[in-house]
Amino acid sequence: MIDAIRTRRRTVAEDPPPGGSGSSIPIDFQRLERLRRLSRLMDSRWHIPFTRIPVGLDGIASLVPVAGDTATALVSAYIIMEAARFDLPKTLVARMVFNVLLDWAGGSVPVLGTVFDIAFKANRMNLNLLHEHLEQRLAAAAAKR
Repeated sequence: MIDAIRTRRRTVAEDPPPGGSGSSIPIDFQRLERLRRLSRLMDSRWHIPFTRIPVGLDGIASLVPVAGDTATALVSAYIIMEAARFDLPKTLVARMVFNVLLDWAGGSVPVLGTVFDIAFKANRMNLNLLHEHLEQRLAAAAAKR
């Protein structure tokens, strides 16, 4: 099974795009999907009953003021480390780290921090930043052809 995943990853990264013989842009779609699922679990997996307000493990864990937010910040740091493997610019990684630090600091405040954690979706924002960067990278590569 693992060999099949590695083979698929290599195939996606090394195959030239259809219709062109230019260089390919290595994007690990399996890693991208894992990050999407993890950020959804952390930020918006469930809804508060009788409302349309999404909540994830980040909002639930913030009920324990500092410890819950620290635990979810570690998961968010993992998401950033995995995203950085896409060869992101340092400024983009710094923005992602700032989002997580803001989420941790705001969520550490008792009571109000829980509301902040439910409203502020740092992992979702970071995933959106990653998607935007990858789309720009692909568009730039397509324009070169």
